[in-house]
Amino acid sequence: MIPAQTVDLVMQTALIEEVVGDYVELKKSGSSFRGLSPFTNEKTPSFYVLPEKGIFKCFSSGKGGSVVTFLMELEKLSFPEAIRQLAQRYGIEIEEEKVTPEQHQARTERESLLALNAWAQKWLTDQMNETDEGKAIALSYFESRGFRKPVLDTFKIGYCPDSWDSMSQAALEAGYSKERLIALGLVKETDGKPWDFFKGRVMFPIRDVTGRTIAFGGRTLRSDKKIAKYFNSPESPLYHKGKVLFGLHLAKPAITKEDRVLLVEGYTDVMAMHQAGIENVVSSSGTALTVDQIKLIRRYTKNVTVLFDGDDAGIRASLRGTDLLLAEGLNVQVVLFPDGDDPDSFSKKVPSETLERHIREEAKDFVAFKLELLAREAGDDPVLKSEMIHSIIESIAAIPDGIQQGVYLKLAAGELSMSEDLLQLELNKIQRKRLLDQQKAEKREAFRQRQGLDSRAPSTAPPNLQLPADWSQQHPLDIDSGGSVESDPLIAHRNVLEADLVRLLLLYGSEPIQIEEAEGEIEKVEGEIEKAEAKEVTVSFADFALHHFEGLELEFHHMACQSIWAIYEAALEKDEIPQMDRFLKHEDPTLQSFVADAVFQKDKVSERWGEVHQIYPAREIDQLKKALMDALHHLKLNQNRLESREMQVKLEGLTEAINNGEEAAVLGLRELLERRKVLDIQKTKIASYFGVAILP
Repeated sequence: MIPAQTVDLVMQTALIEEVVGDYVELKKSGSSFRGLSPFTNEKTPSFYVLPEKGIFKCFSSGKGGSVVTFLMELEKLSFPEAIRQLAQRYGIEIEEEKVTPEQHQARTERESLLALNAWAQKWLTDQMNETDEGKAIALSYFESRGFRKPVLDTFKIGYCPDSWDSMSQAALEAGYSKERLIALGLVKETDGKPWDFFKGRVMFPIRDVTGRTIAFGGRTLRSDKKIAKYFNSPESPLYHKGKVLFGLHLAKPAITKEDRVLLVEGYTDVMAMHQAGIENVVSSSGTALTVDQIKLIRRYTKNVTVLFDGDDAGIRASLRGTDLLLAEGLNVQVVLFPDGDDPDSFSKKVPSETLERHIREEAKDFVAFKLELLAREAGDDPVLKSEMIHSIIESIAAIPDGIQQGVYLKLAAGELSMSEDLLQLELNKIQRKRLLDQQKAEKREAFRQRQGLDSRAPSTAPPNLQLPADWSQQHPLDIDSGGSVESDPLIAHRNVLEADLVRLLLLYGSEPIQIEEAEGEIEKVEGEIEKAEAKEVTVSFADFALHHFEGLELEFHHMACQSIWAIYEAALEKDEIPQMDRFLKHEDPTLQSFVADAVFQKDKVSERWGEVHQIYPAREIDQLKKALMDALHHLKLNQNRLESREMQVKLEGLTEAINNGEEAAVLGLRELLERRKVLDIQKTKIASYFGVAILP
């Protein structure tokens, strides 16, 4: 278990804008930062970071909380795992207290897998740099291709010996289990015997956005065409190939600086560009580009330049992925290299300045490039020309922006010498078909959910491997409805009212309030309370709020509100007021998210508004008494309506019982009518407070 003082130190040291900046391109927006949500596929930024409060808020997904919550939500970590990751980042040593075997097992699975990958990366790198076999085969191979030692070190390139079990035996001797080696795909098993999956291959560590090794790519150096040139690690609890971009952890600063990413095909293309001094480059690791990979790119920039291999096969392979880029609203350019070169080979032939100039000057808009390319290939063949036109319109249809679509449609009509109206009709047909396909897919998914079927792909992990907790599916405190999906409008409104009351407490709990000693009682159901001789005293707003709430016979329904209110009650008994970081260190991410929701103000009046316009809007902090009394009266009215509705149901039941001749029901009916009279009086007093008529 991590000691509380260590958690405090980590939370105080970690800068949320730095950590979040590893995953999201943040831009300054007043006193906060703003960027595209890493949780949803949004086009307009609605993700905010407030450094002064140490919180983030994502309006598109509803998530929010501290830097720890962010890592828990995005990386699917437990609270202790997130703290350990931050401690490692900021060089904080953790001396853990004794934990139970159950706690130890629950928290270590993911850490153990990461530790095994880190060990494997170092072992493989050492094999290339320090063994005769590695130097003779792997190191000489990279040197023959023009790669220098610094770039090999930057990418931590390695070599797996051409032996059936060198790596597996070394890992077992180092204390790593065979089950975890198999789970990560480093080792396979045949007839109970382990063997090295990457034997005889040069190794490219695949790292996540923070630089941790999560998988490997291996290239064979044999010329046997029956052997696959590249192998990637299989899917594992750490690695999902469609969600990773090779080199992104190194490219992030340059992408942000240039506001552009260069997209290449393979590992060595990325390495060659780095060696040439161009660092804003990533690769899809030899796999087809996926939507998840494009979402990763969109966190940092909307501008993509695809560097095509010079051969026709490479161009056509890349063309298939660019429609996805267009569909995600990215601005796509393409660059071709001469004489059949790819980014790797071309970068070795020319100076860095020539390479940079070629990329800058030869970049063409993707749709215009595709028009030129396909028109050249189709020639005068009417069948090929028809296929080309359909392909062009498919690409234009993928663009979400209507104005941009219109510009490209006009360009295509001019280049193809065709009617723009005719092309528009074809575009409309494609869009209608896509909409129908989407609706069918949504109906199929809805049907599967009604039937209780799980549409998610099964896990590839071994059945006896304990995976880390999946925080994406665990919500012990539901932010919106206090623990359940609530369709009752009165209960839903109650949750909103309770959340607003707690918001006041979180924002202004330590604010001093001037009151009269006998001041401030809300009228009870039984009648008026007379004020005694009053004298002014100063109390905290938290004391003031809790004192009034206790006298109203109210209880919180919202689970997060219950938890926060209980923390305030316990603290005030010790004459303390909880600080914000106490809630942001809470192990439940949904409570942290609730607190972030409560204190985050997306829109607020500029501090210079009054000075510039001579208009001074009322501030909530100057009217805390009224804000509290309004909140409590709203809650009391909601409670009144809930009780009145429940009473009406009981009255209907008693009326039926009386009609059936049950004499005992008469007494119950009389009591209910008396209670309803009291509730009506209470409602009248609340209406008088607000100065409005309250409908039933």
